Amino acid sequence: MSKYKHLPILYCLLSTLLFSCSISNQISRNATEEVINNKALQAAHVGISIFDPAANKYLYNYQGDKYFVPASNVKIPTCYAAMKYLGDSLVGARVLEQRGDLIVLPAGDPTFINQEFKFQPLLSLLKEKGNSIIIRFSAWQDAKWGSGWTWNDYQETYMVEKSAMPLYGNLVNFLNVDDSAMAAMGNQDRPKYISYPKLFSASRFWEKSKYNFSEVSSDMTLAEMQSKVTMGKSIGFKAGRVLGFNLFYVKPTIEPSKIQRIPFVTSGDLTNELLSDTLHKSVIKENLYFTGDEQINKEHFKVVHSQPTNSLLKPMMHRSDNFFAEQSLLMVSNEMLGVMNDEKIIDTLLKTDFKDLPQKARWADGSGLSRYNLFTPQSLISILNKMKNEFGMERIKEIFPTGGEGTISSYYKADSGYIYAKTGTLSGVVAFSGFLYTKKGKLLIFSTLVNNHQSSATAVRRVIEKFIQNIRNKY
Repeated sequence: MSKYKHLPILYCLLSTLLFSCSISNQISRNATEEVINNKALQAAHVGISIFDPAANKYLYNYQGDKYFVPASNVKIPTCYAAMKYLGDSLVGARVLEQRGDLIVLPAGDPTFINQEFKFQPLLSLLKEKGNSIIIRFSAWQDAKWGSGWTWNDYQETYMVEKSAMPLYGNLVNFLNVDDSAMAAMGNQDRPKYISYPKLFSASRFWEKSKYNFSEVSSDMTLAEMQSKVTMGKSIGFKAGRVLGFNLFYVKPTIEPSKIQRIPFVTSGDLTNELLSDTLHKSVIKENLYFTGDEQINKEHFKVVHSQPTNSLLKPMMHRSDNFFAEQSLLMVSNEMLGVMNDEKIIDTLLKTDFKDLPQKARWADGSGLSRYNLFTPQSLISILNKMKNEFGMERIKEIFPTGGEGTISSYYKADSGYIYAKTGTLSGVVAFSGFLYTKKGKLLIFSTLVNNHQSSATAVRRVIEKFIQNIRNKY
């Protein structure tokens, strides 16, 4: 009888193998029928990987080791780095009181004087202390735009400039006041435009050849501006900015009025002026680099924390906020390397945390705006799996959108609470990678990357949605 004692074990192993092969074959058939041969994707390059982390094996790979432009799926490695190196709360800045002044070392925090974040400990400190504020931009070693960004999108809200010390989200907001408000101001002969921050109402910021400028006479917060939009009485307009300069203009349109948001050209001088205008005190810029004893003195700076890290990462992943992603990567660079530089931190992360990726990524920026980025589906799955193992699914669920939320608000509604994933979209590119709980309770990690499609992004997303839902329902 002893010669048969291993048969039950062999039987179980054989059954598991056959079951796994059966699942892989079924997924393969579904992928071929629903995705690869779909009319909307016949001209496209497609990569699909489905991974079972419990078994530590792939259930399906179709060009999973091939490189694709991942668009905003690049926010996945950015998010991993931020989760690991930014701690529980963001470093807003480092400050040191010296001879009655306050020296500030910016940390790249995009939540500073940002209306989305009401809690502003650094702003309160700068108001309370220091006869003068000295901003030391010693850590900034980057460019305002990322490598490979499309320059002619410079006016779009999704391409906000990077900076060492963002203020107001590095955006200027414009609103033309409605008729009733104009009457109250005694100025009914022409529209009156309001800016937030108010500093941009100064005449030197307006290209007079394109707009009959009328100075702003009231101080209005962004929330107050938004309340004016809901009144719906304003004249429609389109705001614009001259390339390379903070020269703005507006022109009338027949579209309903709304707040126009445009990235402004960042600089240390403008940061100082905006901050001085906000604090009503002197702000001085210094471009000094730490050497010798100064490096030791840096350790004496007090760290001022701003927001819980997750409160930044959640909107970054939910609405695919490029600005938050770029600044998150710069903040990681500042904490790890002491400088803010995309190229240096990306090189460091690829040689450390991501040194074991199945295929080495070509990583260009923090947001995915650049088409220089190249990742494989398997590499994205590897990063997602590291995320799960190091931070746990509960934290991931706090940060990633699920069905019916964020960028997938119109998708996976039946699977809300069962799918947590990141979208990615550029012209000709649709990406979708994340975590899926099947109806049998199995957790799977997936990555679908589509490049060079000639269909609409919505049509491609619906194809992928049907494929992912079938996997959830069957396995």
